[in-house]
Amino acid sequence: MAVEGTRGLKRSLGIWAAIGLSVALMAPSMAANINPQGGATYAGRAVPLTFLIAAVGVLLVAYSFVRLTQYFHHSGSAYAFVGATLGPRAGVVAGWGMLGTYTFYAVVTASAAGIFGTAFLQEVGAWPNPPTWAPWILVSVVLALVLWLAVIPLRRGAGVLLSVEGTTVALILIVTAVVLVRLLAGNAPGHEQFTWSVFSVAPGTNTNDLFLGVVFGFLSFAGFEAAATLGEEANRPTRDIPRAIFGVAVFGGVYFTIVTAVEMMGFGTSAAGVKNFVSAPSLLGALGSSYVGNWVGDVITLGTAVSAFGCCLASTVGAARLMYALSRDARGERGVGAPSRWGTPANATMVITSMSALIIIIYATAFHATAFESFLWSGTIGTLILLVVYVLASIGCTILVFIRHKLEVPAWQIVIPIAGLIVLGYTLYRNVWPYPTGDAAWFPVTAGIWLVAAIVAVVAAPRTARKLGAALAAREGIKAPDGTAAEVPAGRLATAGEEAS
Repeated sequence: MAVEGTRGLKRSLGIWAAIGLSVALMAPSMAANINPQGGATYAGRAVPLTFLIAAVGVLLVAYSFVRLTQYFHHSGSAYAFVGATLGPRAGVVAGWGMLGTYTFYAVVTASAAGIFGTAFLQEVGAWPNPPTWAPWILVSVVLALVLWLAVIPLRRGAGVLLSVEGTTVALILIVTAVVLVRLLAGNAPGHEQFTWSVFSVAPGTNTNDLFLGVVFGFLSFAGFEAAATLGEEANRPTRDIPRAIFGVAVFGGVYFTIVTAVEMMGFGTSAAGVKNFVSAPSLLGALGSSYVGNWVGDVITLGTAVSAFGCCLASTVGAARLMYALSRDARGERGVGAPSRWGTPANATMVITSMSALIIIIYATAFHATAFESFLWSGTIGTLILLVVYVLASIGCTILVFIRHKLEVPAWQIVIPIAGLIVLGYTLYRNVWPYPTGDAAWFPVTAGIWLVAAIVAVVAAPRTARKLGAALAAREGIKAPDGTAAEVPAGRLATAGEEAS
């Protein structure tokens, strides 16, 4: 609901645009092709179990986002949801955290696009012996294209996201089906067999290792809630956005659990099979080549590179809308908080793209990181920040629905967000205790610094926090400037009820 007298963002998007943004940011094709390898370094053959645990956690968190988006429609997503329920200071922390997650994920996916793009060029003979810095060239091209596509009207961008991801996912599902059939038939090329052991922990793998692997499951699902950032651009936000979020979460749960199980069985559950699984340059590319034909590996590698590009675009779109919402509510519609003539937050988009490029430059120059290290580091940092934001959103949902009773929901459903908080809390605990060593020791520190920066800012600038609270009250009728709950106009409640039905 835009404030009267301001331009705001254009309401022109339907449910498919919302689904397209969430699917593209979740990037199921790219995630299934590389993220399970990170989980396997900790959980071994139990990678599918880590994804199943993450799926349960995501579905529990999805409940909170569905309820929140049935009531609110704001481009700030978690910033508005948490700010409306826990107060503007907590909202700024959540919004800044989500912005950080999306920005780090833009780095993750730009790096992945460079990695898979370089691999494809090498496989087809276009660049036989690329140097180690070759992916960075493609990364720079990706960021430039993302900036251009994110600034033009999102209707076109949504079409790009859906077509790219849909084609690649379809190919992955075909390869997965072929591998599964050959496993069941007993004619796998390496004599691998269908087994349910992929859903059990191998001897020597402890609970801590299992939940370190669960982080890569959450990394794969991250972005399912991205449709919430279109709250001010969707035609029917309190109906279409909740459906998009829940539908994408369910799809991801089924898709990732099945695909990762088939991947692990396809490589084999022995120690040698897990080692080959972790070291494969492209999981589904390797399976496609050995189970179907060599050409399939090339096609999947190319599709994964394009998928990573689509995810980078979606990450930038989500981060830009969060930055736009924070700046607009704090300083008004000027600078980063001003919409462009296309009805998109162009200035915020340029800032986010510049931040992503700066992170990559720091990695490459100060730490001499490879593109894969850029992928791994940013992915872990972004996910740890995201889990904290999910905790705040789940608490906010509990307050809104079960304490303030703003939605008519059966009382027993309170167990859903509480169960989500338990899963999220335990996962975070297992990622900081015992404290990781090596490069991983910096991941919780960096994530913590990002969140602490927002906490310090809101404590040091109480006037800005009050302005944000007033802006939320004016736009949504959700919190009065003095911090007391504000009644939502009757017409707004009727609209929300009609859309949600």
